[in-house]
Order: sequence, then structure tokens, then C-alpha cells
Amino acid sequence: MTYNFRLFWRMAIRSFFKTKDTYGKLTGKRIRFLAIFYTIWPLWTAFTWLCFLLDDLLFPAYKKQPVEKPLFILGNFRSGSTFLHRLLSRDAATFTSLRTWDIFLMPSITQRKLFRGLARIDHVFGGHLVRLLKSIDQRSLGKVRIHKISLFDPEEDENILLHAWSTFFISLLFPFLDELPPYQFFDEALPAEEKQRIMGFYRSCVQRHLYADGGKRHFVAKNPAFSAKIETMMEFFPDARILYLARNPLDMLPSTISWLSYAWHVFSEPQDKYLYRNEVLALTKYWYHHPLSIMDKLASPHHLVLNYDDLIRWPEQVIRTFYEQFGYAESQGLEKIISEAIEETSSHHSDHRYKYEEMGFSREEILSEFDDIFERFDFDRREPGQPTSPRQAVIPVITAEVPLVGD
Repeated sequence: MTYNFRLFWRMAIRSFFKTKDTYGKLTGKRIRFLAIFYTIWPLWTAFTWLCFLLDDLLFPAYKKQPVEKPLFILGNFRSGSTFLHRLLSRDAATFTSLRTWDIFLMPSITQRKLFRGLARIDHVFGGHLVRLLKSIDQRSLGKVRIHKISLFDPEEDENILLHAWSTFFISLLFPFLDELPPYQFFDEALPAEEKQRIMGFYRSCVQRHLYADGGKRHFVAKNPAFSAKIETMMEFFPDARILYLARNPLDMLPSTISWLSYAWHVFSEPQDKYLYRNEVLALTKYWYHHPLSIMDKLASPHHLVLNYDDLIRWPEQVIRTFYEQFGYAESQGLEKIISEAIEETSSHHSDHRYKYEEMGFSREEILSEFDDIFERFDFDRREPGQPTSPRQAVIPVITAEVPLVGD
């Protein structure tokens, strides 16, 4: 069975009966979340799986839907993948991606048909339902800090594995890492049968999306969590293009801990400000080393390693480079798409503030833990507040790893 019922019930028992000395204690906030979750999620999951079964009956052709030249953006959290993913999703002539709406409410073809029918009816009667949804979106997801979220924006489709209850993201709802399988070390830590089950489900979701979309565009996904799945992903998507984004650990690590801790606090009330610091450190190290070692071993023109600083400084140059390398036709208006995405990002003022010293790390410790990463990418080992020296842009060479130079 694709759905991990055993883990689902373990989390339920842990949440109600075994929360002592955990980050998921039964406070008022936690009880309200659990009441809402266990009222809505099981029913919606049952409906979603009914729709998956209807897909097999009504739209069996989706199983033969080819997945040609899909683009997967990997790397650690907080390494520019959201910016690049949403920028590329604007190139609607070339790419299609999953929105938050698609991931949580319409993962099946049947659900999309139903929602599209409702949308047509709503349009006839003045579009009141759509306006209501947009209002709810702004008042709920629109208030999420650090990482901008909307039902109508492309989002990380690791979330779709919640429908199989088989992802590290379960921990954001149920902060019991000791109860979870080691999804954050997927390729090397999970049994082969489990990896096949999970990635088979994911591939079927991608095929459903492409089939419902018309099958003429390339799928693009930003999936930092797939850094741990890169070997299994290559097996299921042999035609994949893989773009790995690397950011300076002095910036990435504290930003990741801050973001994950914020997410853990949304549904729970732990007393600690920063949670699972050592576990997040281990995760980030693996999400550097594992995918980079695989890409080094299997050097291919379909793989590309990029420096985050180069993407931010020279986005148009970088994007045009991998369009050519990966065999994507350059759309008319690409320059405008890029400039609009940059302008929108520049106008967004984040309130994300953090210091790695507050998290129990020193600069020297981070430099030591990620010494090989600093060496490989020539990342700045700066003291906090130390100005960086400007460098000249280097036009990328079309190879398995583009030797771009960053800040």
C-alpha cells in the first residue's frame, strides 16, 4: 500500500499520549491544531485517494505520459531555489510546475476536473468563490513569515508526499524526529522497497500533472529535500536535468535553522527558540555532500552545479546558459520574465533576522564543519560585517559543472 498508515497512527498515538519532554507538548495551541487536523486531514486524504483510483479508471492514459527533460532544482534549504523556481515558472511556454493549490487540493486528475467545473460555474455567477479563496489565501497563507506562500504560487512539491505520509515534512506538523524514518538521508538510509514505493508515487503525481496540463511543457520543480533522493530520482527520471544550487554555509545554515524552527512553532509551542540544531546541521551537511558526490561521479551535460551568489548577481546570464545546456528552447520575452521576477523579489522586504551565535554555533565551527564546501566553491570566510571584494563575472562554460565565480 502506498500510504504509510503505520506511521500515521504512530504519530497520532505520540501526539496524544507520549508528548512528555518533546517539542509537541499538549498546549492549548497544540490541541487546537490536532483537533482541526484530525477532523479535516483523514477525510480529505480518503477523498484524494478515491480520486486517485478514479484516475486509474477514467484517465488510464496518464500512466503512459512521458516525462521529458524535467528540471529538478536541488540544494539545501534557503539557497535560492524558490527564486529560481518561481522565475522559471513564469516562462509558461516552456515550463509547468505544481502550485500549492495543486499539491494539497488537486493532486489527482479527477480533482482538477471537478475544480475546473466548479470554477466555470463560479465564473458564470460572478466569480464570488474565486474572490473568497483569494481573500482566505491572503488572510492565512499570506501572513506566513520568512517564506512567501500562496495557494496560487508554485511550491516545493516534496509536500505532495504528505498524501503518501512519507516525507520529512511530516515533522513540521508533528515535531517528533525520533519517530520518523530517516527521510532526510533517503538514498542511503531507507530500504530499497520503501524508496521504490515513495518515488513511484511521486512519479505518478508528476505524470498526472503533465497529463492534465496537456503534456506539452517541461516539468520544473524545486526540491531541496530531493538532494537526499538524487540517486533514486535519477532512476525514476532518467531524462532529468538536475540543477544544484550551493550557498555559503555561513548564510545557509542559520537561515535554515531559523526557517525550520519558525515552521515548527507554527503548529506547536516548544519553549526553545531554535529546535533540532544538531539534526539540522547533519541534514545540511548531507544535502551538500551526497548530491555533489553523485553528480561528480556521474558527470553529465544534464547536470549543473551553480553558486547561489552567481545566480543572484547574473541571473540572465546563468539562466540562458542552462537553457542552452539542457536543451530548452528560449522563449520570446525571457529577458522580460527575468527582469520582472527580479523586480518583484527586490520589492519584497523580509523580516527574517537571525544570528548563528544565538543558535549555539560559532563562525569557526561552521568553517570547520563545511571546510570542503568552502574550499570547493571558494566561499567567503568573512567575519560578520566584513565587506567582500568585488569580482569579475565569468561567462559560464557548458560543462557538467559550470565554473562560475561568486561573491
